Amino acid sequence: MTSIDDPHDDLTVTPPKTWAAGVPGVAHALEYALAQTSPARTALTLLNINQTKGFDCPGCAWPEPKHRHKNEYCENGAKHIADEATTRRVTADFFAEHSVAELDGKSDYWLNQQGRLTEPMVKRPGATHYAPIGWDEAFDLMATTLNGLESPDEALFYTSGRVSNEAAFLLQLFARAFGTNNLPDCSNMCHESSGSALNETLGVGKGTVSLDDIHQADLIFVVGQNPGTNHPRMLTALEQTKRNGGAVIAVNPLPEAGLIRFKNPQVPRGVIGRGTEIADQFLQIRPGGDLALFRMLNRLLLDAEDAAPGTVLDHEFLRTQTNGFDAFAAHARAITWDEALAATGLTRAEIEQAHRRVLGAKKIIVCWAMGLTQHKHGVPTIREIVDFLLLRGNLGRPGAGVCPVRGHSNVQGDRTMGIWERMPQSFLDALGAEFSFTPPAEHGLDSVGAIRAMRDGRAKVFFGVAGNFVRATPDSAVTEAALRRCALTVQISTKLNRSHTVCGETALILPTLGRSDRDIQAGVEQFVTVEDSMSEVHASRGRLDPASPHLLSEVAILARLARRTLGENPAIPWAEFENDYDSIRDRISRVVPGFENFTERVARPGGLRLVNPVNTGVYRTASGKAEFTCNELTSLEVPPGHLLLQSLRSHDQWNTIPYAANDRYRGIHNARRVVMVNPADLAELGLADRDTVDLISVWHDGVERRAENFVVVAYPASRGSAAAYYPETNVLVPLDSVADISNTPTSKGIVVRLERVTARA
Repeated sequence: MTSIDDPHDDLTVTPPKTWAAGVPGVAHALEYALAQTSPARTALTLLNINQTKGFDCPGCAWPEPKHRHKNEYCENGAKHIADEATTRRVTADFFAEHSVAELDGKSDYWLNQQGRLTEPMVKRPGATHYAPIGWDEAFDLMATTLNGLESPDEALFYTSGRVSNEAAFLLQLFARAFGTNNLPDCSNMCHESSGSALNETLGVGKGTVSLDDIHQADLIFVVGQNPGTNHPRMLTALEQTKRNGGAVIAVNPLPEAGLIRFKNPQVPRGVIGRGTEIADQFLQIRPGGDLALFRMLNRLLLDAEDAAPGTVLDHEFLRTQTNGFDAFAAHARAITWDEALAATGLTRAEIEQAHRRVLGAKKIIVCWAMGLTQHKHGVPTIREIVDFLLLRGNLGRPGAGVCPVRGHSNVQGDRTMGIWERMPQSFLDALGAEFSFTPPAEHGLDSVGAIRAMRDGRAKVFFGVAGNFVRATPDSAVTEAALRRCALTVQISTKLNRSHTVCGETALILPTLGRSDRDIQAGVEQFVTVEDSMSEVHASRGRLDPASPHLLSEVAILARLARRTLGENPAIPWAEFENDYDSIRDRISRVVPGFENFTERVARPGGLRLVNPVNTGVYRTASGKAEFTCNELTSLEVPPGHLLLQSLRSHDQWNTIPYAANDRYRGIHNARRVVMVNPADLAELGLADRDTVDLISVWHDGVERRAENFVVVAYPASRGSAAAYYPETNVLVPLDSVADISNTPTSKGIVVRLERVTARA
């Protein structure tokens, strides 16, 4: 059973797994669930998760199939919903017992394991503890502080992807009616590079494929992504691809168990058989080498067309649907084998084998996640992938397209609803027309910009809806100091986390309903909606009794705050929104394109799928066509004696919160402060397996950023690289080390040196 005390740090290492899921996945999920709550409550949650009349799993944004299994969840989804359904409670007595300073010294694991928050709490100026506060007083405090600011732009309104479409729409409406576009969100730190690249090249910042496309593809690239841990139900879809005759190429600096072999616990071959081999080819690339890989594949396609004119490229598609091919082709041909091999760390034979697979496939999908987006050149890399797909017409037709896989359950929906600091003027005009006001036109601050503004005293109120901003952001010391400069910090949360211990002068904790909690307003049970990675929007209905009678829904909190701050306004009926979520959806249907007749359509089983214009041959670019781009090869300079570090999740982790100190598939047990390094690199650095080291990041500002006391583990990582877990390594990511164009922190490309620890005073 899982203890609420911190796990004992006693590292043991076993060989990495060569398959994922199977019966052990089921056993570990049930073990965690039964440690959090009763067998009956566990059964109730698991039988309702991802079901048509149940609630959407908050764990990831992978879509549900048309024909759902009665157990439509994965190991990590089951753990996450058990974590939310826990019967442990954090009451006023808990906060009276533990000071803010004491809580600030606790681990992420310990804070999360204390249970669900139950009533509003406030830390007043100079106080050492949180104390209870009534809801009305909390709303008055927030409204008075917001209305006392010199400018609305001194306020920041942050959200994570756990928030529903309805709450997200109200949050952005309130922020803009208040007078600011300061709407940073978790997308800024994960898939912003995807949106930037896809908007530029295709005119829409979303993926173009469906689950059916995944199943029908001849070839799928899975790049910079670990489905076995981060979205395990994707493995079921890839298994179907393989059974339909398709192939998979995995591109990653680390071998990942789920991409080697998958034992589906819902079918006999996954229980008593060998399961399904997923990756037909594994390209163990150097971190950041993906741009060079796809540029070389593009050159090879052009060379193949030269050798057999008219047989390789889709010339009709190129002529009618694309722009900029000639400039792109001249640029792509310039890459040399020496450049490609140096940047990727691959052999020529490996790249040529991948090229042959490409030539043999008529329908190709490229999937990716943060292994691409969190590099300085993440945007150019994704643009190069679009180039790759355009060459053979692999867009806008079945079994082909781009597939950025979102990691948070409604991060894509939040953006659709207007949670973006740079929403297009067309959205702002529609919003203003619907609610009879003029939204601010000046762009707001993203997450990195928000930290800088708080650091510099330009932002004084931080308002966080869900998430754990402190532990999700880079440069931990800078971020924490920045938040502590605020006059007021507000966290709308279900459970305790580190963001509650890093307080402004005044701090509020406002407890809210979870995704699995029943939501009743004005005597009527409500539902909310979410949008998954493949633009499918569906209803989510909580089935559990709320953790406390003092909880308010996110919609109710936002609606009451807006009324208190902005006053009564018949053009924006906040009270109606709180009492009837259909009324919110009615307004969404008139503001957000694609949501016409929203309430009626989403009530149907399976909900609705938003049409991506790319799939109808429409590109919202300046040329009206898909844009080829020319992307310069760039790579970080890694001095001798240094490594390129990528931060990642452990298997027993959801976003910033670990559920245990284990990473079962990688063979790491009972510890999180570990750094995985190739044995050959250790030998060159004069280090040995199980040495204790400090990680020191190298950045041009001269500030030493140090993560102390990490145990070295010899691991089959790509040469010249290292891997360690976040949020423990966020301290190493400089605030100004961001991706070009998207401003995403470069958490997958950190130059570090490893300094052996001999003795510490």
